Amino acid sequence: MSKNKLTQWIPFGKVPGLFPQDIENSFDDSEIQILDVRTQQEWHLSHIPGAINLPITSFSKTKIDALNLDKDKKTVAICLSAHRSIPAVRQLQEMGFKDCLQLEGGMLAWWKMDLPTNTKRKANN
Repeated sequence: MSKNKLTQWIPFGKVPGLFPQDIENSFDDSEIQILDVRTQQEWHLSHIPGAINLPITSFSKTKIDALNLDKDKKTVAICLSAHRSIPAVRQLQEMGFKDCLQLEGGMLAWWKMDLPTNTKRKANN
């Protein structure tokens, strides 16, 4: 694996992002597609309505292509605390996604703002 490929997996650095309220405001317009890169267990406990789950550890061009996401549509990668979403954005950009961002602050920020979820998560967790 080349050094360039290794740096795509580093969970630090800066990638474009959106804040939770910006994503919630885009729901009605179907302007975005949400890719939740947390584990399936995390996703089943609580996720943003309409999100698609593909854990970052399962990323491959074949699996991304199988999701039938629109590479020209705004794509938001989501994880728990915005660390896994950083390499996810880099990977998606490498795969040709034109407008790819992360959820700033991850699901922790989403929950803090008490925004809608499909959830089995208790309010105190």
